[in-house]
Amino acid sequence: MKKTPLEARLSAYMDGETSREEKEELERLISSDPETRRVYEMLRHGSDVGRRAFDEVLKEPVPLALVRAIKSAQPPKVRETPRFVPPSLKLAPSGRQALAAALILFFVGGGIGYFYGTAPGGQPAAQTAQAPAHNWTDDIAASHRIYAHQPKHLAELPATQVVEITQWLTGSVGVKFNVPDLTSVGLSFQGARLLVAAGKPTGQLIYKNADGDVIAVCFLKDNGTEDNSELNEVIKDDVGVVSWHRNGTAYAVVGPSADATLDDIAGRVSTSI
Repeated sequence: MKKTPLEARLSAYMDGETSREEKEELERLISSDPETRRVYEMLRHGSDVGRRAFDEVLKEPVPLALVRAIKSAQPPKVRETPRFVPPSLKLAPSGRQALAAALILFFVGGGIGYFYGTAPGGQPAAQTAQAPAHNWTDDIAASHRIYAHQPKHLAELPATQVVEITQWLTGSVGVKFNVPDLTSVGLSFQGARLLVAAGKPTGQLIYKNADGDVIAVCFLKDNGTEDNSELNEVIKDDVGVVSWHRNGTAYAVVGPSADATLDDIAGRVSTSI
């Protein structure tokens, strides 16, 4: 190991892959040699930042269409074919080959960690860009996660007061709308409530399906966004959201992420609301 670059030795030390003698020698160098200590801190910082960046990637919402495709996929048909037993092949790389492969992997991984670790402010380079604007669908998903489990207080105004609901939400939200009739897709209207999403008043029309699951239609005034009638499907943990934008208004259908009919419901709402 003494003939390998210092970075490789320190990386092996961080991974617990050094002998006791090598570990003790590196610890003495880290404590007594400023250059060794600088390289060690750089590698450790790059590794920590890279790991945090990867954890953030894992939190990204999975597209709703992908989840549905996985759930609806049919298992492949298994064909009975003669079993082929390949001849056994043992790979036994020499010591030099193993060392060369280890160094290649180290420098590839170290380069990624160094890239993240040396970004301005100690943050990953991808995070130095301006953060995106707050997404209103995060707020309606969080609200839905709470209200959907309050059957006795699901709506502020019941379904029997359609006229009052229309007048109330139109005046509060600033959006003219119709209450969509979704009985053809198995949904019964339960009532409405007023929410706050992205700091704006947001109307919510509440429905239930035959299984008792709550499906909601939400809308708010949003003149600052270009029209986009294309349905955008995302999953936020256990809640699925299908959103679109038209005529200065943002719309969304929100419900259980496992419900494969959300996009169909959103298509019907977009033409009737």
